[in-house]
Order: sequence, then C-alpha cells, then structure tokens
Amino acid sequence: MYFIGGNNYELVQDNKSGWNFEVFRERYSEVLERYDYIVGDWGYNQLRLRGFFKDNNSKGSKEFFISSIQDYLNEYCNFGCAYFVIEKTNDKKILEPTVSVAE
Repeated sequence: MYFIGGNNYELVQDNKSGWNFEVFRERYSEVLERYDYIVGDWGYNQLRLRGFFKDNNSKGSKEFFISSIQDYLNEYCNFGCAYFVIEKTNDKKILEPTVSVAE
C-alpha cells in the first residue's frame, strides 16, 4: 500500500515494470483524488497519469470507467508501453510504502 494525497492506494497491475513510486509522487496532482483508480503510462521517458472511476460510480462517464482502460491504452498510449494501475482503498490509516522501488 502507498499513502499519498490523504489516500491509500494499492498497486493492482504493473505492466513491464511501469510502477515507480518516487516518480509517481512527483507527478501526482490533487485533481486525481476524486478517482477510484489512477493509471500511469510511460512515453518518451515521461509518466502520464489519468484517473478512472469504478464502473458503478455515478460521477463518471463510460470513457472514465475502469472497464474502458484497454480502450485508453490502445488509443492514447504508446504501443506496448509500460504502465500501472493503482486503486484507492477505503483504509484511511496513514501507511508508508511497503514495497521498495528500484530505479
């Protein structure tokens, strides 16, 4: 689990070692706090972040539901890029990262 922006997140998918907590922390913005999931993808050595809602969340539209993640990856990301998906947890306890991050 990882704590940032007042929320705890759990890494649910790490494709091609795309997860890097230190870079994520630098790129994180308060705008992402409203989303249930955050997807980070790498292109040209830069990390892009985009938020997604759970499919049953009334705040979102179809393009922002987590079930459309494959469409997002296919249409907006570099082919075969490294990426990760983290999910906001309901646990409000402050936790430090439990996984060391390799550079």
